[in-house]
Amino acid sequence: MKRIWLMVLNNILIVPFWYLKLCYYAWFSKKISDEKKRILFKEIVTRANRGGNVTVRSYGIQNIPKDQPFMYFPNHQGLYDVLALLSNSPYFFSVVVKKELEHIPFLSKIFQIMGAYAIDREDVRQSMKIIQQVSKEVALGKNFLIFPEGTRSKNKNQVGSFKGGTFKAATKAKCPIVPVAIIDSYKVFDTGSIAPVMIQVHYLEPLYYEDYKMMKTTEIAELVENKIKKVVDNK
Repeated sequence: MKRIWLMVLNNILIVPFWYLKLCYYAWFSKKISDEKKRILFKEIVTRANRGGNVTVRSYGIQNIPKDQPFMYFPNHQGLYDVLALLSNSPYFFSVVVKKELEHIPFLSKIFQIMGAYAIDREDVRQSMKIIQQVSKEVALGKNFLIFPEGTRSKNKNQVGSFKGGTFKAATKAKCPIVPVAIIDSYKVFDTGSIAPVMIQVHYLEPLYYEDYKMMKTTEIAELVENKIKKVVDNK
């Protein structure tokens, strides 16, 4: 967590303003446009990155669908993953997170503004309800992010097994699936180092409904996992 303190200390004069603005956005979330929310997040993460010696390089942004709602499916390395995408995604998105993250200061406000869902991995019924709700929101035009590994990998850049159930929201919404390969994100908060670090975010070519409609969710999971592994293993 040393890098978090570095980010805070190097932005100490503006942190209170950011927090108050996040509180305002969270309170009036329904009245504020998604584009304004995206711009706020980008500003905060960009300044935090600068203060914390973090650089994010993005690739393949042209692969993100422009004319329909979609779902991001990235590999999961740590707490910084969502922030990495918030720093460069050209489109606003919400996220499904584990319930343990609901009450982390600062992050909780971001999740509230995003309209995020907290999932209890031990409660299958609750998990299925959230998947169904996400599919409805995507069908209505909202973009989402789900980590198909279910939990972060503790093996640095080694990609874990993707779970077929996490793709049910996409198949129900019949939306594009955007695989996202994240590289070196674990170095930001999970190593105890404050040395300069560069994160790579690769937006891969999407799978459209016509591409996967005849596939089982386990087959989709394997396909997306292999696409991401190929990028991560070659970097």
